[in-house]
Amino acid sequence: MLVFLETFSDSAQIFNLFRYLTFRTGGAILTAMLFVFLFGPAIIRSLRVRQGKGQPIRDDGPEGHFSKAGTPTMGGLMILIGLLVSTLLWADLSNAFVWIVIAVVVSFGLIGLYDDFLKVTQQSHRGFSGKTRLGLEIVVAGLAVYSIALLSPPETANSVAIPFFKDFLVNLGIFFVPFGILVIVGAGNSVNLTDGLDGLAIVPVMIAAATFGLIAYISGNAIFSNYLQVNFVPGTGELAVLCGAVIGAGLGFLWFNAPPAQIFMGDTGSLALGGLLGAVAVAAKHEIVLAIVGGLFVLEAVSVIVQVASYKLTGKRIFRMAPIHHHFEHLGWKEPQIVIRFWIISFVLALIGLSTLKLR
Repeated sequence: MLVFLETFSDSAQIFNLFRYLTFRTGGAILTAMLFVFLFGPAIIRSLRVRQGKGQPIRDDGPEGHFSKAGTPTMGGLMILIGLLVSTLLWADLSNAFVWIVIAVVVSFGLIGLYDDFLKVTQQSHRGFSGKTRLGLEIVVAGLAVYSIALLSPPETANSVAIPFFKDFLVNLGIFFVPFGILVIVGAGNSVNLTDGLDGLAIVPVMIAAATFGLIAYISGNAIFSNYLQVNFVPGTGELAVLCGAVIGAGLGFLWFNAPPAQIFMGDTGSLALGGLLGAVAVAAKHEIVLAIVGGLFVLEAVSVIVQVASYKLTGKRIFRMAPIHHHFEHLGWKEPQIVIRFWIISFVLALIGLSTLKLR
């Protein structure tokens, strides 16, 4: 919205700043962070009063988690409100890509919010029907992918770029929509599975958001995309503002979510943030790079799939508990050890993902 101030640049040079995407991305980071810092305590107090017993703790979980009983959930609300306020202030709202990603964030956030609501009111970790939830996510993601394909250049609209290769596109045709759905829904649920320890999910999300903010900026810039030999998708650069808002809101949330957490993100935040990353990756034509940058999320999801498949087929479990961060807890690792080591892994994976931009 503030981008309109550039029209006053003739009368005052300072308004020229609002023309620059980098300036507006920085503004989005600071705005989202300040919003969560300022309003976070009030949101936490309100959620604590309304939820009473807070997020239910799994009976079969690590013993150390029982001390967290009573901690409120739905902390994703503070992230999403900060993200949306910041985006509406600093992004170019005439950009269709911005509205598509916002639609995914809000829709996934509402799905997660309802799931959290049921868990709190019923004091159960099950939430509502997994099939219903997945069906809603697929519908939202399908509409988003179809819309992104319509906005993308015809030569790349239904294609997937292969990292480390120049101009290597695989045209999926009508199968691009199912592929994009898999990316967005998979990202949302993978982040959701990762959100199991204080601070574990939010920092890797911020790292991935920073990485894809840069990728979106490059993909939407004709000069940079040509130099780095990546697909030029006009308009995707504006998604850097949303990614910046994620970083700012995430920093504010981490202040309250750092051990011992005053609030949990819940499905409200994890589903929405994962969906955002997936939608940005699809728009910027870097879906496979997301699997590299978000490798930690992939690992968490695969550990659950492998655990369930192994138990159903053989009656035996491969991990002591899934997702895999709980396995390490059962091995005796302390929670801060797991969290910080997983942050390090996320940072290294982000560097590998960024290297795909140059190594071609």
